[in-house]
Amino acid sequence: MQRKPPRRTRERILELSLRLFNDLGEPNVTTSAIADEMNISPGNLYYHFRNKDDIINALFEQFERDIDPLLDGPLRRQVDFEDAWLFLHLLFESIWRYRFVYRDLNDLLSKNRRLEMHFRTIVDRKTAAARALCRSLAASGALAGAEREIESLATNMVVVATYWLSFEYIRNARRFGEADYQSAAMARGAYQVLSMIAPWLEPEGRELFQRLSREYIRS
Repeated sequence: MQRKPPRRTRERILELSLRLFNDLGEPNVTTSAIADEMNISPGNLYYHFRNKDDIINALFEQFERDIDPLLDGPLRRQVDFEDAWLFLHLLFESIWRYRFVYRDLNDLLSKNRRLEMHFRTIVDRKTAAARALCRSLAASGALAGAEREIESLATNMVVVATYWLSFEYIRNARRFGEADYQSAAMARGAYQVLSMIAPWLEPEGRELFQRLSREYIRS
């Protein structure tokens, strides 16, 4: 049986840093702690990353690569309500994988100019995707709303999606990292974002929303 090649040190640093940042919070993790956990010298770590901000920026680049195809989806094709639900589920999965960014968002952005600029781009792209999603529903007759209302709705959806994990952490910090809590938190997040659309849905769309929400929250 052919053995897998050993992972590069840089990849291992990123993988471990992501786990530590997610589990402990980025402010509570130092480069020395990362090096100790990996059983490598600080000098070896600094060979790959000059400081902790370099690690954070590299992880955010991974997040951008993960989320890019998802955010392009609503811009490239028409979506229905079930597509919207799937889109939000996948969005929250991506956010959860890099949850340290969203949990410590304001602190991270205040200290890291590059991250601030890249995150602003992500917010703009999320808003464009939410706008396109709402326009698709309006074009299909499932959603009733003028362009100004759709713009406001898209912005509100992004606000909730961006700060939902901070809200969940405040609600139950002790259980935040548990697997079962993760699944429920993502389901609640997707539901809360989509529930903002519900008042604008036509009767048939509202019935579909109620049915899907019962199935989704139960699962």
